[in-house]
Parts: sequence; C-alpha cells; structure tokens
Amino acid sequence: MESKEHVIDLPKRVYIGNDVILNVREYLTSLNLSDPFLIVTGPIVRKSAASKLLESIGDFKHEVIEVQSADIEEVNRVGEFAKQFKANTIIGIGGGSVIDVAKYVAFRIDKEFISIPTAPSHDGITSPFASIKGLGKPISVKAKGPLSIIADIQVLSSAPRRLINAGVGDTLGKFIAVRDWKLSSKITGEYYGDYTASLALLSAKHALSCTKLLNKDIRAGVRVLVEALISSGVAMGMAGSTRPASGSEHLFAHAIEMLYPGKGLHGELVAIGTILMAYVHGINWRKIKRAMKRVGLPTKAKEIGIPDEGVIKALTIAHSIRPERYTILGDRGLSWSSAEKIAKETGVIS
Repeated sequence: MESKEHVIDLPKRVYIGNDVILNVREYLTSLNLSDPFLIVTGPIVRKSAASKLLESIGDFKHEVIEVQSADIEEVNRVGEFAKQFKANTIIGIGGGSVIDVAKYVAFRIDKEFISIPTAPSHDGITSPFASIKGLGKPISVKAKGPLSIIADIQVLSSAPRRLINAGVGDTLGKFIAVRDWKLSSKITGEYYGDYTASLALLSAKHALSCTKLLNKDIRAGVRVLVEALISSGVAMGMAGSTRPASGSEHLFAHAIEMLYPGKGLHGELVAIGTILMAYVHGINWRKIKRAMKRVGLPTKAKEIGIPDEGVIKALTIAHSIRPERYTILGDRGLSWSSAEKIAKETGVIS
C-alpha cells in the first residue's frame, strides 16, 4: 500500500443549466466569497456572456480585465493587476485561454478561482492544470482548481460548432490516456487509480454518445459533453496529475503544436492522435473515427493543413515531449517507417 500523501483537490459546487449565469451573485454569496472580484475575460466574450455576468454581479466590487492569449506575459500582467486591486477571488469567463490565465494567476497569488466557461472545447474548465505558453514546455502546469464551476448550457451551446467538436475530440482522448496510464503502472510502477481511471474512461464514453446527440439536439448534446469534461477534470484533480486525461494522443498533439503552431485546435489534434494511438493499442480505432466523422471532426491531417510528413515527424518525436511519462510509444518512440505505416493504415495521411 502506498504511504505517500495524496491530496485530492475537487470543486466545491457545480452549477449547470440554462441561464445559470444570471444567478452568479447568489452563487458567490452561497460560497461565502467576498469582493473585490477580478473578472478575467476576452474581448469577444466581454460583449456577450460577460455582460450578463456583470449584470448579475450587481454592486459587488469588481474589475474586468481582458486577455488576448494564454502566455506568461498575460499571466504577469493580470497577476500584477490582481495584486494592485487586492482581489479576493478570480473569476474566469471565456474560452480555454481565458480560463487558463485566470486559474494560473489564482494559483500564483493564492486566491480562489471560479470557472465560467463559454465554450466546451476542452477539460481545462475543471482541471487544476493550465496550458501557458512561454514557460519553456508545451505541457500543462499546476494551477488553481476551481472552487466552483458555473456552466450555462445556453451560453455553451451557442459557441462555434468547431469549438464544441474540439471538446468532443479532447474527451475521446481519454480512451488512450487511461490505457497508457495503466501500461505505465505495470512497467514503471507508477501510481494508478482504478476509480479515477474509470471516471476518465466514462467521460470518453459520454463523448462518444455525444456524437450521436449533437446533430439532433445541440443543447442536450452540449450538456452531456460538459458533464463529461467536468468529470474528466475531476479525475485529474483526484489523480493529482493530468495522467487520466493525457497520454500518447496528447503527446502527438503537442508534437504537432510544436512543429506547426496555430494549425488545428487542440481538441482536433488530440482526436487525430486518438485514432493513431488506438491503432497502436489495438483498440477499435475505426469506431472512434466514424464517431469523429459523424460530429464533423477532422480525421485527415490535410483537413487542418498538416502535411503528411508532418504527421510522421510528430509520431517519431512524440515520445520525447514528456520523457518522464511512459506511454505505448515507449522510451525510443516510433521509427519513420512504422509511423508512416500507422498514419496510412488509419487514413490520417494518404
């Protein structure tokens, strides 16, 4: 039995439903949070969802700051503003970049963080980790887990369909991440949590069901997706790492992001990585690919502007992105010929 201390950091309360953003003042009061509140958002969101939040928050002392990207310069700027304003709580309302900056600032200045996502594009809405550029690595870093998540389905289902699909893609990746985690536990002795892994796997199964629901009833599909994203984030909080939600499929995505910055959304790259790594793991990659096509996710690299040789290159270097994290790719990774075979067999390249 492992004796090392294991700390589980989970949200205290999740509010989910239509128009819940109109009740934010009530929620903040019930959570015993006091002003001043710093609201971190983006320029587009500020004109839409954030304006509803500002109406709801009423006369609570607050300030609004806009961020353009999730990089260390923005983190430093927002963090300095938060200190000068003497903010007690950081509220992030927006997409992935906004949420990442808000939670990382909250972590650095040790304040509570409230997550109000406006697009269900990845599981960062719940997880205590953030993707921040400029830290010298393409992987997630420790951040502040949300004290509460306020998920307004009406707002989330109004997000661009491509962002919704990306959330499906990111969540499908858990099929691979859990298998990589279990494999590592057998080979390296790494900690593996059965319950936590089951929760992440359940998220992936719900994402699979979303692909049948989204085209029929967008709100119902988005609700299922958001709950899957939340449970995936909770799994990371329980594990104390991104292990249950990020495996070789994410390593492939990170490799592409390094080779071709700005090409494809994160969830789209993870989805393509899921097809490839499902093939390597020997699981039903065709079923995953069919589900992706059904929802409108790209299944070929050229659909998002990645050349065939780029996919092969990414597959050969993916294992080196996080050498401390063992996956199906092993310590040496794939040879060029093996990578080419996998990419062609799955139809990711021609």
